[in-house]
Amino acid sequence: MPVTVLVGGQWGDEGKGKLVDTLVPGVKAVVRYQGGPNAGHTVYHGDQKLVLHQVPTGILHSGVLCAIAPGVLLDPWELMEEIATLGAAGCDTSNLVVSPSCHIIMPWHRLLDAAGEDREGTVAIGTTRRGIGPCAMHKAERRGVRLGDILDEQRLGSLLDSLLPRINEQLRVLRCDTIDRDGLLEKCRLASDALRPFVGDTQLPLWKLHCAGERVLMEGAQGTLLDIDWGTYPFVTSTSPVAGGACTGGGIPPTAVDQVVGIFKAYVTRVGNGPFPTEFPAGGFADEFRKLAGEFGATTGRPRRCGWFDEVAARYAARLNGFTGVVITKLDILDGMDEIKICSAYEINGTVYHEMPEDLRLLEEEVKPVYETVPGWPGRTAGVTAFTELPPEAQDYVRGLEARMGVPVEYVSTGPRREELLPVPRVR
Repeated sequence: MPVTVLVGGQWGDEGKGKLVDTLVPGVKAVVRYQGGPNAGHTVYHGDQKLVLHQVPTGILHSGVLCAIAPGVLLDPWELMEEIATLGAAGCDTSNLVVSPSCHIIMPWHRLLDAAGEDREGTVAIGTTRRGIGPCAMHKAERRGVRLGDILDEQRLGSLLDSLLPRINEQLRVLRCDTIDRDGLLEKCRLASDALRPFVGDTQLPLWKLHCAGERVLMEGAQGTLLDIDWGTYPFVTSTSPVAGGACTGGGIPPTAVDQVVGIFKAYVTRVGNGPFPTEFPAGGFADEFRKLAGEFGATTGRPRRCGWFDEVAARYAARLNGFTGVVITKLDILDGMDEIKICSAYEINGTVYHEMPEDLRLLEEEVKPVYETVPGWPGRTAGVTAFTELPPEAQDYVRGLEARMGVPVEYVSTGPRREELLPVPRVR
């Protein structure tokens, strides 16, 4: 089973959904291996824009197994709505399979998430308040509820009898609404009835594809710098977006992976709080850039913070994931700029770092990015159908990023459509 793992190289929102949708014709399965409904992958079905939060992007292609693996923190009620939306758009969801081992984001997780963010105030992480962190916490505490549990009402009732007294006591302390057992059972019964046809083994089918030599695509959410272990902790997500997470969360052996593709924007964005060395200063240029680029969260609509490309962070992501190739998206957003900055180092407390500091908490200090300035380009890259037809300065910018990261750029994107993903010729 040759496996391709697709990983966000920055803080997420790099355009992974579009790339998955483009690569699917060559694969037999697409597997979502981590994250939850706090991330959205935007794709187009004909002229219809769809934002997929939990269903793998391969669902738009018939005959492709689409698996939601145990590493995903699942909101079953949102999944029900997503499946219904896909059906209304004319998409066949019969190839979707969801692992019964997925941990469920229960109503109390959202309440705890919101209460925690409100309590922290100005030092809050800036979560989407969708219950991801508390769900991961209960998973680690071995007090979680899994999808298989809600399929068995007797088992679920026993679980709720065990969990709810402690949960409701905590909710009362936080001055939140408590959870009604019978109301929750009915809510879970609706999810159980809707999702039962899609629940099944996600690992065995992948193993059979492995034995048959078929290609599988592993689709992560968020990005490397939000990884729970390797990101800018504590301003991170609660799962592992890095390539290694595809094995633990997706159920594939490490020896099956032969390609790891990193996705980067031609600049950088971040949603939520936390360090961002190359962020544009607040005000006119940042606001204009955000509006031009459409940088608002696909899931929440929150404005994304924007900044120049960060070479230091990109090299860190490249070596951590072992990228075999990268894709640069949204190159067209830089059209018409006279000059473009690239961060080549950080200055922190008088020390210059050309590589990511071992202690990423240093990024919370006053970081002065060391910039190099390269020429911009006139005219438009949008609508160009071949890399060699891009303005020379745009080609040079892409080749420059390739050299700085030490990884070949395989594609560059100049718009949201599949045909706007241009193969980049290898330099001989």
